[in-house]
Amino acid sequence: MKDVTLKHRRAGFALEAEFDLHGARVTALFGPSGAGKSTIIAAIAGLFRPDRGRITIAGETVFDSQSGIFVPPRERRIGVMFQDLRLFPHLSVEANLLYGWRRAASRPARGSADKVVELLGLSQLLKRRPHALSGGERSRVALGRALLMGPRALLLDEPLASLDAARKAEILPYFEEIVRETRIPMLYVSHALDEIARLADRIVLLNGGHVLAEGPVFEVTSRLDLFAGTQLIPGTVLPATVLRHDEAHGLSEIVAGGEVLVVPRVTQSPGGEIRIRIDAEDIMLSLSRLDAVSANNVLPAFIADIRESGPHADVQLQVAGARLVARITRRSLQRLGLSPGMPVFAVIKSVTVGGREG
Repeated sequence: MKDVTLKHRRAGFALEAEFDLHGARVTALFGPSGAGKSTIIAAIAGLFRPDRGRITIAGETVFDSQSGIFVPPRERRIGVMFQDLRLFPHLSVEANLLYGWRRAASRPARGSADKVVELLGLSQLLKRRPHALSGGERSRVALGRALLMGPRALLLDEPLASLDAARKAEILPYFEEIVRETRIPMLYVSHALDEIARLADRIVLLNGGHVLAEGPVFEVTSRLDLFAGTQLIPGTVLPATVLRHDEAHGLSEIVAGGEVLVVPRVTQSPGGEIRIRIDAEDIMLSLSRLDAVSANNVLPAFIADIRESGPHADVQLQVAGARLVARITRRSLQRLGLSPGMPVFAVIKSVTVGGREG
């Protein structure tokens, strides 16, 4: 039986989803707006009683409609971070943090609060009120408050959705550090693949209240059958190893899927493990190798599959030991005469580097 099995109806929406949480440090709920992600988070947190189903967290059943089990929210020992953060505006940063610590069902040692403050870089902010903080700083405070509840699991409901790209870049390394240092299981809700690529081990893809797929993030993101009708742009997430650095040009060479790629200079030393993301719209296809182009990465590939949807065609590519997805126009598909089994060259315009090790 799955860890989470839910059936719930409300005006104009029906949720019928089941998936597992065990076996991953970070499980991502990924899907477009209205897919049911926040409803699932609210159900797991105990903010409402679903019509039917069962929820098991860390081996304990906190909801079972058949057995009449409904553990109150506070007794579930689950930390929740919402998109709107919900900090208390009249309290200082320190008081907001200690609010979570004082209400922990199993209160951690006071030294834990100091460690969280240090981990999230909050020591210079303790006396400020939320209105005097940047968006990224408020996010770090909300994350710290959730951690200080001594949770056995964290629910993060689109915690970065209100931040611009610069603030996201500021806060994501703190989330990565929390994953490395605490090892608290997390359910991370987002419709942004860049966040999922950096943080998640497993992904649960939702659309219209149903689970389309679940599995390792490296496998699910390269499938073609999952994105039609979701308004999401497919992309591929791959593990990679740093090979060497090109200091003269500010670049690094990495090995991903058996191929050497050139990416912007990374901080990891040679031999270090990183993740990369290649969005489908950042890959062009050519029938012959193009040497007179600015792109550093031109890889030989074979077409594994093609899916057409509206004006676009998603092309799954087999590249050495990995699969990539390219999104091109249907016009280009017809003009090039592409079909499964054909050899092509993948011209990769951009590779996004980022993500936790291990």
